[in-house]
Amino acid sequence: MYPITIPGRVITLRELRPDDAADALTVVGDDRVTQWLSFDSRDQAATVAMVEGAVSRAQLHPRTEYYLAVADTSDRMIGFARLGLTGHQAAKLGYAIGADHWGHGYATDAARTIIDYGFRELKLHRITAAIGPDNASSIGVAKRLGMQYEGRLRDHVFTNGAWRDSQLYSILASEWNEIAG
Repeated sequence: MYPITIPGRVITLRELRPDDAADALTVVGDDRVTQWLSFDSRDQAATVAMVEGAVSRAQLHPRTEYYLAVADTSDRMIGFARLGLTGHQAAKLGYAIGADHWGHGYATDAARTIIDYGFRELKLHRITAAIGPDNASSIGVAKRLGMQYEGRLRDHVFTNGAWRDSQLYSILASEWNEIAG
């Protein structure tokens, strides 16, 4: 299954391309964004390596992750959405939108689109998201999409020079089918 393109309501998810590195840097190189992620801001070289790695991993068989660009109507990358396959019919969800594009529903649409793909196309049973406890916007996205709070993961990630807890949210295929129809 490569390459894939998945239309959302207001965004499109598509495979990352090497020419996305500059746009990716506006996301993963911005402290306003990475304060909420599980890694520190990346410089240009690290961003290029991240994009190249995602492009390479997308072509593995079997595929172990779907690290996709969130593209606007002009096909410009404004963020990313990721499903990391973690075991038997399970995946971890991640997403980020460039700070200049916050507040337009792009994260919700990207997460909804990739969750739907995970359940309908990949036949997943369970999708989880580990979210920083202070990330009210991302917690709101998870709740809007029907994800349930499971608990707190103590000292879950080391980022920005300190350990940070995460709140674990999940949704099951049966719950998604009731919500999404």
